[in-house]
Amino acid sequence: MTTTTVTTRTVEYPADGLTMIGHLALPAGTGRRPAVLLGPEGPGLNDFQRRRADALAELGYVALAFDINGGRWFTDPEEMLARLTPVLADPDRMRGIGHAALDVLRAEPRTDPDRIAAIGYGTGGAIALELGRDGVDLRAIGTVNALTTGRPGEAARIRCPVWAGVGSEDPIMPPAQREAFTAEMQAAGVDWRLVVYGGALHAFHHPTVGHAVLPGVGHHPLHAQRAWRDIVGLLAECLPVTE
Repeated sequence: MTTTTVTTRTVEYPADGLTMIGHLALPAGTGRRPAVLLGPEGPGLNDFQRRRADALAELGYVALAFDINGGRWFTDPEEMLARLTPVLADPDRMRGIGHAALDVLRAEPRTDPDRIAAIGYGTGGAIALELGRDGVDLRAIGTVNALTTGRPGEAARIRCPVWAGVGSEDPIMPPAQREAFTAEMQAAGVDWRLVVYGGALHAFHHPTVGHAVLPGVGHHPLHAQRAWRDIVGLLAECLPVTE
C-alpha cells in the first residue's frame, strides 16, 4: 500500500519455529533513515500496532511491527499463556524472535543499520529489553507494560537509554516488579527512566486488547496518548530523523 508519505508491505520470516508475518512501513523519500523495531503485546500483532508503525514512518522512520505468534491474534487467554509463558521464561527464545525481526529490518535498503531503536508493549517490550541485554547496538529501548528482569549481570550489556512506562494499578507489573526492574537497571549503570501512569491498568495503551486477555487489563485513553507521546519523545531525543 502507498500513500503520499508512507509505503507499507507485509514481510514473512522464520522465528521460533513459526512463520512470522510482520508489517513494514517506509517513510517518504529514497534515502536511508533511522529505524524502529515495534513489538506487540501478548495476543499478537494486529492493526493497532500496524498503525503505530505507519505513524512512525510518517515521522520519518523505517518501522517494522514484528510478529510474535506466527500470524495469530489470541482471544483465548489460556491459549495465549500456553504460547507465551514458556517464551517469557526463556531469554534465548525471546532474543531469537527479536533477532529474526532485527535481521529483516536491517536487510531493508532504506534502513540505516547504525541507527536502530526497539520499542515494545508487553511481550514485545520484553523482547526489546532482551535484545539490549544481548548487547545489540540500539540507540534506545522503550517499553510499556514490560518491566521484566533478565539473567544476573546481563543488563550491563545494554548500551542505550531505556524508557519504561507502566500503569500504577497494573496487577501483572506490581510495585515489587517495578522495584526489581529499576534495581536491575540501576545496578547495571543503565540510563533508565520509569513513568508510572496513575490509575492505569495493564495494557492501558491498547483500546481493544482488554477484551481478549486477563483480569487487570483495561484501556486508559488519556494515558495511552501520553505514553505514545513519551515514546515519540524518546525517539526524537535518541534517534532524531535527519535528512
